[in-house]
Amino acid sequence: MAQPKVEKLITAIDIGSWKVSALIAGRTDTGELAILGTGQRESRGVRRGFIADMERTELAVRETIEQAERVAGTNIEDVWVSFSGGSLVSDVVTVERDMAGYRIEQADIDDLLTTGQQGIDPDGRVVLHAQPTCFTINGRVPVKKPLGMHADLLGVDIHVLLADGAPLANLDLCVRGAYLNVNSIVAAAIATGLACLSEEERDLGVALVEIGAGVTNVSLYAGGMLVGLHSIPIGAADITDDIASAFGIRRSQAERIKCFYGSAMQNPRDFREMIEIAPPHGEGAAAGQAAGPNAEGGKITRAALVGVICERLNQIMAEVNTALAGMGFNTPTGRQVVLTGGGAEMKGIADYAQGALGRAVRIGRPRGLSAMPEAHSGPAFATLAGLALYGASNPVDLRTMAPPPQTVHRLGTPLWWQRMMRAMKTNY
Repeated sequence: MAQPKVEKLITAIDIGSWKVSALIAGRTDTGELAILGTGQRESRGVRRGFIADMERTELAVRETIEQAERVAGTNIEDVWVSFSGGSLVSDVVTVERDMAGYRIEQADIDDLLTTGQQGIDPDGRVVLHAQPTCFTINGRVPVKKPLGMHADLLGVDIHVLLADGAPLANLDLCVRGAYLNVNSIVAAAIATGLACLSEEERDLGVALVEIGAGVTNVSLYAGGMLVGLHSIPIGAADITDDIASAFGIRRSQAERIKCFYGSAMQNPRDFREMIEIAPPHGEGAAAGQAAGPNAEGGKITRAALVGVICERLNQIMAEVNTALAGMGFNTPTGRQVVLTGGGAEMKGIADYAQGALGRAVRIGRPRGLSAMPEAHSGPAFATLAGLALYGASNPVDLRTMAPPPQTVHRLGTPLWWQRMMRAMKTNY
């Protein structure tokens, strides 16, 4: 049987605080998106989602891409890049057009979308995304495809993501410094949601919590679009640092212990199970010297390890709860939370989060791509997979449209949120 022909190459690169990863996917003539090659390197130039060392980040990007190219057996020139820094601001702009009861033509929709550019007020920031999400008829009836319908008033909600210009420029320079063209910089929350959430979940309402190494991003979906975004400058790397500090060991050993023995849930056996640890710099511990709290001769109980982990997780989940409450995620409809990111790899974290948040929780893993390597099938690589899916979807973006003069009505948060609630209840 002949192999499907690859018609288009899509390369994604996720530059995080812990790792830099790349994925080369090919869209076949059957419409399938297959992974051709992957690469990964340690990230040493990123702090809390922002570029802190240009040279180190460029080198990591170059080595990651070269590794992916060798596996895929091809050379690439352009990439889709994720951005997960804490400077993102989510907003919704509503534009309306008087139709006087006439039938809606494609030209009317195009004019409406073009006009929507005028309603975007970046307020000194850079427009990262400006995407039409929900059309309305007569100011209240949400529809997905208004073409051919009669209406007195045609409206559209445009989801806008704004970001500080300097962090984006630094990210762009790092990628271009690795001799790559940047197709687009994509918000990590949008890419991750595309990989982990079903269309139904996005319609009904769901919270996506991405626990990265340096940043935890909390995003809220409703009515099919991203309606809220909040970044918490705490992540899984802080748990590693806590372990290293509590037991006087290196970060590398703390990370290994966290991955192999760490858990978000404690059980009685943890008080009997001992974990051997090595002192920093490789020197041996003196006889009878404790290696840390609850340690005897270079050993600690697993209960002590879990206690350190849970102390930091308590802080993270408290911040997540505050963020969800601030975004209005307290209705009976759509109370599910999806955990993803490298921090979601920890044992028992879904059960822990369900108790801490008081909501149904599941782990979000990437889907929609074939030939996914097992090592890249976990929640830590959801953003990377979502970038490839985003690049393959050819999304509509209004950033490049030229806005003609026209009246734009801007809705306050309560009004557009009510509109989203109506959309969810009526299911369009």
